[in-house]
This record gives sequence, structure tokens and C-alpha cells, in this order.
Amino acid sequence: MKKVKYVYYLEDEYYIGFLEEFPDYHTQGENLEELKRNLTEIHNDLTSGEIPHVYHVDELVLA
Repeated sequence: MKKVKYVYYLEDEYYIGFLEEFPDYHTQGENLEELKRNLTEIHNDLTSGEIPHVYHVDELVLA
């Protein structure tokens, strides 16, 4: 089981969120469970290789 971090906030009556690794791709849900399902679908779509030019966030270690 893989774990990924996500960021979310409540706007009006919807939870808005995005995956930390893919901050350009937002989704929403009426509750946190729906938001998590939508984030899982986005993750599957973005990591499948079928969507071209996906922006990623990574960490660079400098000496």
C-alpha cells in the first residue's frame, strides 16, 4: 500500500484538495471521503502514463 500526501481546505460547502506531488490538479468533494476517492482517481490517471506533460514536484538535495 502506497501513501501519498494531499492538501485540502473547506470552501463554502465543498472540500477542495490536491495531491502534494501534483499541485496543478485540484478536485473537490462534498465530504472528506468523497474528496479522497476523487484524489485517488486523479492519482491513478496521472501516474498511468496516458496523460502527457504532467508536472511533478520532487526534492533536490544540495551539498
